[in-house]
Amino acid sequence: MPVPASKKRRLEGALDDSNPRDFAPRQEAVKVSSEPSGSSSDEASDVEDGSPEPPRKTPKQNHKHGSDLQGEAFSSGLYRSNIFKLQMDDLLAEVRPNYAKRMGLAEGALRKLKGIIEQIPEREPLSISEAGKELHKSHKISIPYPEPRPSSQAQYQLAYSKPANINVIGGYTLKTAIKSNGIISIDMVVIMPSALFQEKDYLNFRYFYKRAYYVACLAAGIREAKDCDFKLSYDRLGGNPLQPIIVVKPGKAGGADDFSSSNCEIHIIPAISENLFPIAKTLPERNCVRPSKDTTNEASTALAPTPFYNATLRSDSSVTLYLKLLHATSSSCESYRDACILGRIWLKQRGFGSPVSKGGFGHFEWAALMAILLQGGGPRGKSVLSLGYSSYQLFKATLQFLAGVDLTTKPVLFQADGVKIPKADGPTVFDGPRGLNILFRMPLWSYRLLQHEAKVALNMLNDNVFDQFESTFVLDANAPMLKHDVIVSLPFSTMPSPDTTASSIESSCDSRLRKIYQVLKKGLGDRVILVSLLPPPSKPWSTSTDVPSQEKDASLKIGFLLNPDNAGRTVDHGPPAEEKKEAAAFRRFWGEKAELRRFKDGSILESLVWSEKDSKHSIFRQIILYLLQRHVGLGASEAAVFGGDGFEAILSPRHGSADLSLASFQPLMTAFSTLELDLRKIEGLPLQLRQISAASPQLRYTAVQPPQITNNIMAMDPADVVLQFEGSGRWPDDLAAIQRTKIAFLLKISDLLEESVSGLTARVGLENTEYRILNASYLDVLYPTGAAFRIRIHNDREQTLLERRLKEKSLDPRSRDETAKALAAYKREFIQDPLHTQTLRSLCTRFPFLSPTIRLVKKWFNSHLLASHFPDALLELFVVRSFTHPYPWQPPSSLRTGFLRTIHFLSRWDWRADPLIIDFSSGSSSNSISPTDDDSMTSDDVKAIETRFEVWRKIDPAMNRVVLFAGSNLDRDGVTWTVDGRPSKVVATRMTALSRAVMASVSVGDAGANLDPKTLFISSPSSYDFVLHLNPRFVHPNSHHHTPSSTSNAHGAVFKNLQLASLSSPTSIEEIAYHPITALLSELDALYGNNILFFHNVLPSTIGAENGKGGMIAGLWSPGPTKPRPWKVGVTYNTMPVVVAGGDDDNDANDDDDDMADDDNDEDEDDGQGEEGVEGKRTAKEPQIVINKMAILHEIGRLAGDMVSRIEIHDS
Repeated sequence: MPVPASKKRRLEGALDDSNPRDFAPRQEAVKVSSEPSGSSSDEASDVEDGSPEPPRKTPKQNHKHGSDLQGEAFSSGLYRSNIFKLQMDDLLAEVRPNYAKRMGLAEGALRKLKGIIEQIPEREPLSISEAGKELHKSHKISIPYPEPRPSSQAQYQLAYSKPANINVIGGYTLKTAIKSNGIISIDMVVIMPSALFQEKDYLNFRYFYKRAYYVACLAAGIREAKDCDFKLSYDRLGGNPLQPIIVVKPGKAGGADDFSSSNCEIHIIPAISENLFPIAKTLPERNCVRPSKDTTNEASTALAPTPFYNATLRSDSSVTLYLKLLHATSSSCESYRDACILGRIWLKQRGFGSPVSKGGFGHFEWAALMAILLQGGGPRGKSVLSLGYSSYQLFKATLQFLAGVDLTTKPVLFQADGVKIPKADGPTVFDGPRGLNILFRMPLWSYRLLQHEAKVALNMLNDNVFDQFESTFVLDANAPMLKHDVIVSLPFSTMPSPDTTASSIESSCDSRLRKIYQVLKKGLGDRVILVSLLPPPSKPWSTSTDVPSQEKDASLKIGFLLNPDNAGRTVDHGPPAEEKKEAAAFRRFWGEKAELRRFKDGSILESLVWSEKDSKHSIFRQIILYLLQRHVGLGASEAAVFGGDGFEAILSPRHGSADLSLASFQPLMTAFSTLELDLRKIEGLPLQLRQISAASPQLRYTAVQPPQITNNIMAMDPADVVLQFEGSGRWPDDLAAIQRTKIAFLLKISDLLEESVSGLTARVGLENTEYRILNASYLDVLYPTGAAFRIRIHNDREQTLLERRLKEKSLDPRSRDETAKALAAYKREFIQDPLHTQTLRSLCTRFPFLSPTIRLVKKWFNSHLLASHFPDALLELFVVRSFTHPYPWQPPSSLRTGFLRTIHFLSRWDWRADPLIIDFSSGSSSNSISPTDDDSMTSDDVKAIETRFEVWRKIDPAMNRVVLFAGSNLDRDGVTWTVDGRPSKVVATRMTALSRAVMASVSVGDAGANLDPKTLFISSPSSYDFVLHLNPRFVHPNSHHHTPSSTSNAHGAVFKNLQLASLSSPTSIEEIAYHPITALLSELDALYGNNILFFHNVLPSTIGAENGKGGMIAGLWSPGPTKPRPWKVGVTYNTMPVVVAGGDDDNDANDDDDDMADDDNDEDEDDGQGEEGVEGKRTAKEPQIVINKMAILHEIGRLAGDMVSRIEIHDS
């Protein structure tokens, strides 16, 4: 449905206006002055009005105004659609902060800090040991030296002088910041004077030691300043241990230094001038960390290059250069700022940021990359992006560059002729004029994840059928339990101690993390698509303490995206025995697990064999634990925690992961094939069979419990089958006569089947006996193997007759309503159900985890007593959407991911305003056959379904007939499974509330590591008005025929031996599909449905109350009958008199507009305006009636008999 331009879209997740760890030289600098906030300076006015700086016109360029450019872009087709452009404009307007209001509150603190820093006295040069002692003794300040710490015998000295310059930088100066509910960081860059440094200080951490001392002197000066109450702490810039910074937070509440109302904190970041150290000395191929004996020897050809060390130093010296670059780009390209905002939003929603813990790719990297690509980066030095691109084109083209170019094998060298890039584990975009690889913080796993996210985003943006704007920019795609198929938490305490030598700094991450990534990536191979490492973020620490260990009580999170085709493979093939070198390496890596095997084709290969028979874990989990044990340590393997582990046990507590495959349904599938052959072989029918279609969850792999077919136990629920004969003009033209003809056909088929198949039992049954025009018969077929089927006959002439009858103008309302229901039932049972079954069977083979996810979602609905209100097909559509429309992720490849993504969708779905639209042909994976054009939906199909939804909302605004609207390319009506108010608004609202509760519990904790899946399947009965606790003998299959006198002892308990004997004995065909609890629920709904909304767990629960031994029927009273109303004839429920004050006329019976109130009650309401009502107002008190709850509950108890063990009543 088109989204109006005025609709506000709130971004999910916390988005920071300026990342606290972003690389310092990001945007245009604003020099802090001592002028008041009302200054007339350009910078002050620019921040005050919050509007973008107008572009500067040059003689060679005549740039148009931004709105004109965007308008021309729209008219030229530079945006996907007019709706997409309106959505994007609305988003950009929504996320832009009020710069004057937000930053003005912290302006006084910035001026005060600038004044304090300028007044800090200089410090004479001191040795390493003396400098540390002096600061600690005088100011209780510790120097945040990086590892390895400097030697006390170092010959150079440390000093402090007044800064050369102080600038404030950040997203707000370039007008690319975005709103956030979190803390906003304001970066203040302090340019250290060049006189403090020597020519060789770029070697051996000398610059970084002096930088750390300068930071400590700044902290000491600010702390000792008069009338200063700021709270100071240390932190790492971007998580880089070489770059400590000062974090300034507001002082005491209400004090002079309290700027907490601005929700900001200030980062003081030291930097140096761009000419202090030559670029040639810090190129990626150079070595700047020399052995101690070679400190003064500049010849470094024999030493390994130190690209990370060099880039860190160069990043401190390129502040001014990048300020000029980004500001010049924003002036020359009108759409640059908006494209930066779009990129910032996209990155934040996927968890990327400049800190190493967030991937090392944040807003600065995005902005700098776009600025470089606008000038070059393409073949023969041509620009990749154009200055005339719209913001959407810039955003999409940047994604295409990230997705299509492998920067690890083909680094981008911008104006960097002759520069050599050493072999590294990360990507490279080397900016020659500024001498910096802007992606130097990015480890390999983060880059692969960024590439993957870019490809997924491009697929979303290229979707011409569905609107993917929300999935691209609004939806929070970084929830670990939704993003990754498997999450492993590994405590740092179980890993070897980190290397703190000089060589260990030569990486954006811990060397242990690189080893773990390499081991897992090599060991898992094509079982995974991605392996992502999520280290803990850097935490600030006190200025009076040394740099703390970031690993205390911290854990490394490892996320996996699985390849469903290979994740569960049992045999891995290694190199052949003839390749001695490769075979030896294979054995060294796998150890005793490797073995030499001969295969059927005669090849002899090094191999790995995995099995689930001797282990309680899946094959994928076994491999991870083995790799951790062999290459990290036994402690790491034993301490590894798999996040959200246990969903498989809930679905199949007895069989484990083996029951998740489609093989558990194969016996019934084989029996269905046998039935089809037996039906086609019989002779003697007047018409030939045209089609035999499955129409049951058991035959589409979606039944919660796979059918257990043995010679001793017969299926309790038969699988529905639809039988269609060839066309014939001999069928009667009367609907009732057609039903009688069907009975005759079924009787004949029953006789012929029993004659032709030995041991087969068939029985004709009747249904819908109260309606003349609905299908009235079926045939139950029971095979000796235990397989049971229920056959119904489909005659396409029924649809023609029903549609013709609906058009009759003389038809009375009751008959018209009956005909409409019959037509809906015909389409549902004979057209949609077989087609739905056929489609689901295909999808379940295409997506290996679709079947178990559907079964688990059904079990969740059942656990919360909602399953009886939702048709099976509707629940299946909920799950199918997570696989065919998985954006912003790829299709789920684990049971947990599929389940949680489905619940996540339900928690966010506004079913009042939005329809559910599913294209069964979309979401095709690389391992599936691409759908044909005839099967795929078009944008016109989507618009037609949306229009039909809008019509339904107009003709039924109260949603009494249709609450949920679910359309697809198979069912464009959208109401096949939801017509007649099933489920009701109350039930749909409860579904949403329960889904949100699940997502709230998933988001709590350490990336889901502490989540117990069983807690998601426990329903509290306290939310209902009353609960009928059911006798377990009538709940569990095959146990309803037990009687206490025959199989129970004196205390009513069933003897185990008699129970087992009864369960193992074959049931008769009369007991097929006999469920006494379902029959009781139908009876209760027919008698009390207008006044009570019943909830029931259709399947016996294995989790929760009474240890799963029984079920329950819960009820909610409709609020209408509970209100006093005048007595009148024809009240349809048990009542009792009450006395209320006559002056209170708020008890009108027509006040019943709650969702649960039935429309039939309206005819019994007279609004209290009759003669009795008027007369009652004249008296002080008048007798009225309310529903008699206790009497009705006693009636229910008598009706249920032994099926209800006790009734629990909750006070309202």
